[in-house]
Amino acid sequence: MESLIPVINKLQDVFNTVGSDVIQLPQIVVIGTQSSGKSSVLESLVGRDFLPRGTGIVTRRPLVLQLVHVAKEDKDALRASEAGIPSDVEEWGKFLHTKNKIFTDFEEIRKQIETETDRLSGSNKGVCTEPINLKVFSPHVLNLTLIDLPGLTKLPVGDQPPDIETQIRDMVMHYIGNPNSIILAVTAANTDMATSESIKLAKEVDPDGRRTLAVVTKLDLMDAGTDAMDILLGKVIPVKLGIIGVINRSQLDINQQKDMKKAGKDESAFLQRKYPSLASRNGTSYLAKTLNRLLMHHIRDCLPELKTRVNVMASQFQTLLNSFGEVVEDKGQMLLSIITKFASAYCATIEGTARDIETTELCGGARICYIFHETFGRTLDSIDPLSGLTTLDILTAIRNATGPRPALFVPEVSFELLVKRQIKRLEDPSLRCVELVHEEMQRIIQHCGTQQEMLRFPKLHERIVDVVTALLRKRLPCTNQMVENLVSIELAYINTKHPDFTDATIINTLFRDVDEPERRSRNEREMTRVQSANSLPEKEKERTRNALPLTASVQNLSPAASPHHTGALMAAQEPLRVDSNSWRVMNILRGGGDLRNAVENGPAHVMQTPQKPVNLLPEIPTGPVMKKLSPREERDCRVIERLIKSYYMIIRKSIQDSVPKAIMHFMVNNVKDNLQSELVSKLYVSSGLQDLLAESEIIALRRDEAAEMLKALQKASQIISEIRETHVW
Repeated sequence: MESLIPVINKLQDVFNTVGSDVIQLPQIVVIGTQSSGKSSVLESLVGRDFLPRGTGIVTRRPLVLQLVHVAKEDKDALRASEAGIPSDVEEWGKFLHTKNKIFTDFEEIRKQIETETDRLSGSNKGVCTEPINLKVFSPHVLNLTLIDLPGLTKLPVGDQPPDIETQIRDMVMHYIGNPNSIILAVTAANTDMATSESIKLAKEVDPDGRRTLAVVTKLDLMDAGTDAMDILLGKVIPVKLGIIGVINRSQLDINQQKDMKKAGKDESAFLQRKYPSLASRNGTSYLAKTLNRLLMHHIRDCLPELKTRVNVMASQFQTLLNSFGEVVEDKGQMLLSIITKFASAYCATIEGTARDIETTELCGGARICYIFHETFGRTLDSIDPLSGLTTLDILTAIRNATGPRPALFVPEVSFELLVKRQIKRLEDPSLRCVELVHEEMQRIIQHCGTQQEMLRFPKLHERIVDVVTALLRKRLPCTNQMVENLVSIELAYINTKHPDFTDATIINTLFRDVDEPERRSRNEREMTRVQSANSLPEKEKERTRNALPLTASVQNLSPAASPHHTGALMAAQEPLRVDSNSWRVMNILRGGGDLRNAVENGPAHVMQTPQKPVNLLPEIPTGPVMKKLSPREERDCRVIERLIKSYYMIIRKSIQDSVPKAIMHFMVNNVKDNLQSELVSKLYVSSGLQDLLAESEIIALRRDEAAEMLKALQKASQIISEIRETHVW
């Protein structure tokens, strides 16, 4: 099981090369407040001085520290694989950012850490989340992987931003939030354990304490008369993995360069003297062994899930890399392949046979069907056949159609005039239907343009969009013209013999219903006139019988009387007798004057004294005047309304059926049939292939990243597969 930690170190090296933490590897994360002794604990584990030291915040970037135990028998083999290692050197270090450079002087390692920290974090207390990776090879260390984080702070100093506390806290939470990590919570013994920030953060991400180990530093700096017995026994704050006490070197010891071995002996002597019963379970040596044991067991527990995770991600990145495609060699063949694939996807989207069918919204052929039968159909249904027509409009059209002669029947011209006006209103919704289908055909381009080839070659994508858009724009005028012609065809000939135009029987019934009241009214008036005539006195009846015929009176009025008027008057079926009423009528016809003089003096007096003409006709109105309709006018209007509505419904049904057919033929099917040939003729030009198939920089970068990650995952899978079951147990 000792080989598990080197395996994790190898995995960490593999993923560090691609700069990704997609795999959460088991590791030990060291957290604590500033000056709590975190860096001193790490130096004690390594046994060498190599970390920056000082007051205030010293660790300003995460340090990923890999300790690799090098046995004497493995040293020669390791030197053979690691070039540049002197033969007389037992301990050395390597940084990830310096590639294969070997550091044998740990003072140089300290300076390199300071230089790299200042490069990204600045030289005035700034912090950075970018980690520094250091690997230390030594025969005096145990295999461990630790991460040293900046100490928790409260107030900003130097160039630190005002939210430095939040930044460091977020950085700490990022690392300890890894469920495969072991949390090493460092707390100084000369502070109250109940106020430990590191223990508090550890409990937030690990409430059960299954992966938290507490370390109490500075046992030798506690106040006189106090000890850390209760703290080390877990009576103050219990920690499931335990609490280990250590003694760090003081600043004076560091300044005097006290040897680490001497410091270790002093630590053991202090523990034996102060805490004899707990000396064997505390100290730096026991801490290193405990961390090594915990890490190995933790790796063993995480290994099955880690192996599954690596294999799944390798499969995912292989699929991603395949989607980006290989480097283009035959550009002509590639172009034809992309054009064919796009044209097939476009037609399949219209037909509804595409593999990737949308489930969130209608698209393609389904949306076109919705436009035809829902949008267009409901719009036509919402149009009132008599909308915009009033009874006065219909009556005016009837009168204008009859000319100067009173009509015995409803003029057909008025019906045609009004029904054409209503049919014309179907043209705008039909043209709007064409526009909606055209917009949906445009949307299908974007839907099919999400293919990986389209994203890989952006210039080719733009040209394909331009060609298809131009083809749709080319088909739009002829489709509009055909739809306009469909309406014009209906306007050109009003077919009153249409098989569905069968309202004659209903209209005849309507005539009878309207004529019956008028006939009864006329009969009643005739009966009243007869009764009135029978009630006249005998003298009045005799005078009426002896009265002269109206024709004689008219002839005596004037020699120059109009033959037209005379003939009209003589054509009367019953000659009227001359009385005061007859003279009144004649006087009005001739434009005469005083009727009393005309009656007293006779026709001769009228001829001798002509009077000034009096115009008794009212002024002719310039527009229609609304008045109460006569029964016949009401009947005629109802007939016209009924005919218009019936014929309009026939035409609306025809338009609702023929417009979608015209759109499908002139636009949709035409584009489907000619799309691929149009793309080939416009795009397959040898001089422009290089430009069209210029790969997107983003896609090229993502393909390279995916290839590197796939290589790392395959190598990690190989490393994990080399672990045998006997190694684990």
